[in-house]
Amino acid sequence: MKKTKELKEKENFIMFPTVDFCFKELMQNENVRKGIIAALLNVSPDEIESTILIQTILRKEYEDDKYGILDVRVKLKNGTQIDFEMQVAAYEYWDKRSIFYLSKMYTDPIKEGEGYDTLKKCIHVSILNSVHFPEDDVCYRRIAFCDTETGKEYSDLMEMHMLELAKLPPEAQNEEGIILWMRFLGGRCEEDFRHMAEKDKYIEEAYDTLKKLSADEEKRLEYEARQKVIRDHNSFMKSAEKRGLQQGIEKGIQKGIQQGIQQGIQYTLKALELKKQNLSAEQIAEELQISLNDVKMILGEK
Repeated sequence: MKKTKELKEKENFIMFPTVDFCFKELMQNENVRKGIIAALLNVSPDEIESTILIQTILRKEYEDDKYGILDVRVKLKNGTQIDFEMQVAAYEYWDKRSIFYLSKMYTDPIKEGEGYDTLKKCIHVSILNSVHFPEDDVCYRRIAFCDTETGKEYSDLMEMHMLELAKLPPEAQNEEGIILWMRFLGGRCEEDFRHMAEKDKYIEEAYDTLKKLSADEEKRLEYEARQKVIRDHNSFMKSAEKRGLQQGIEKGIQKGIQQGIQQGIQYTLKALELKKQNLSAEQIAEELQISLNDVKMILGEK
C-alpha cells in the first residue's frame, strides 16, 4: 500500500515555476521565452524573431566593483536585453537590488572607446511571489523614466516590469497577455497549469515542458534539493525568529531581528546559487558583501 501511495504521488508530481530552478529550466525553451516576452512587450509572438540566452554574470569594470548575477538573461535580435528574476521570498531591498541589476546590465556591453549610441534597451522583470507595493492592488506594472510633471516618457532604454503574483485578482473572462502568464507561473496544482494552457499555445508549450521536467528523475532530484534548501532554512529561520522575538521583546529590537532573519535567508540561498555557477567562496563573499568565514559556513567548507 505504501509503494502504491508513493507511485501515485510520483505520477501526480508537478513542479512549481515559482521555484527558481524550475523557472530557469522552463526558460531554456525558446518558444516559452518568445511567448512570455511577447506578452511583456505587448506584441505578437511572431514579431519576436530571436531570443538568445546569454551569460548571467555581469562583468566588473574595476577590481572593487560588485558582481551582478542574474537568473535568466535574454538578448533579442535588435540588441534588447531582458533580465528575468524569480523571487519567492520577500526581499527588503528589492527595489535597490533590481535597479542595480538593470543599471549594470545597461552598461555591461559597452567597451572602452565605444560611443553611447551603441547602448541598447534593457528591461528588468521581477516575478515576485509576495507583495512589493502594499499601497494598492495592482498586480502588474511597467516602470520607466518619465517627466514627473507631465508623465511624458523621457526614454524607453531602461524599464522595469513588476509582476506580483500574490496580488492576482480572481480570474475574469477574456484575460490575455501577461496576466495569463502570471496565472500560469503562480499555479499551485496541475489543474491550474492545464487550465491556462488551454488559453494560449505558448503557455501550452510551457505546460508540456513543465510535465517533461516533472517526469525527469534527475531534474526532479535537483528541484527537490532546491526545495529542501528553502524548507530547511524557512524552518530554521522560524525557530530563530521565535527565539529572536523573545529577545526582541526584552531588548526592544524586534524589527531589527526580523530584518536580520530575512537577510540571512537571502544570503544563504544566493550563496548556494552562486556556488552552482562555479564561483569561489571569495567571489561569493565579494558579491554578497559578507565575510569569507560566513560564506564557508553556509557552503559547509572548512
